[in-house]
Amino acid sequence: MTAPIEARRLTRSFGAELAVDGIDFEVGIGEIHAIVGLNGAGKTTLMRLFLGMLQPDSGEARILGSDSGDATSEVWGQVGHLIETPFAYPELTVRENVMASALLHSVPPSSIGAAVDRVIEQFELGHWANRRARVLSLGNRQRLGLASALVHEPSVLILDEPANALDPAGVVFTRDLLRQYAGEGVAVFVSSHHLDQLARVAHTITVIHRGRQVGMLEPSGIDLERSFFEIVHQSDMAIREAQA
Repeated sequence: MTAPIEARRLTRSFGAELAVDGIDFEVGIGEIHAIVGLNGAGKTTLMRLFLGMLQPDSGEARILGSDSGDATSEVWGQVGHLIETPFAYPELTVRENVMASALLHSVPPSSIGAAVDRVIEQFELGHWANRRARVLSLGNRQRLGLASALVHEPSVLILDEPANALDPAGVVFTRDLLRQYAGEGVAVFVSSHHLDQLARVAHTITVIHRGRQVGMLEPSGIDLERSFFEIVHQSDMAIREAQA
């Protein structure tokens, strides 16, 4: 069976800089696959390639069996995403923003009201439902972004720092949410700087450094931060030796 998310020798450069260099992995049904790396490691670029926001120089980024550059609206209707900062129309209310996302993801008109009510309740946005997005705190804007990513009940989730700006209760909520969706068969591809949080939910953790896969972390391992920095340091040392 084809994995919902696949990278095959995926490469993307910006000028002389290789932002993604030969990435090769897959995310299975019901799997939470996390990527970690320092700032500038290539995590967001990789996610943009999967979402068709960027085109690779070589290799393949595939979503639900389709090349991301050629995927149909039917495919994108099964994908939920949140990349960098959550997008919202500032002059629309919270409810209107979620409705717009439902429409963009081809939720049937007869089902939109119930779908919007469901995620507004799920993300505890009821108090702000009729307020304009521009007045929201960063944390509530993040909740709105997640609600918009999930209103159409996707089978693939691509989330860049989903707990960004959330308070501790929101972080725990997001962690439980990822478990819930994976348990329902959703393929989840997620990035985060918070190794301790990833370790609680991820089935697989891939370390990205300078655009390359440089190692794996065992989610149940001890002292993940130390292991992470050891992998990064070893990668840097190997590059220096190769250049010497």
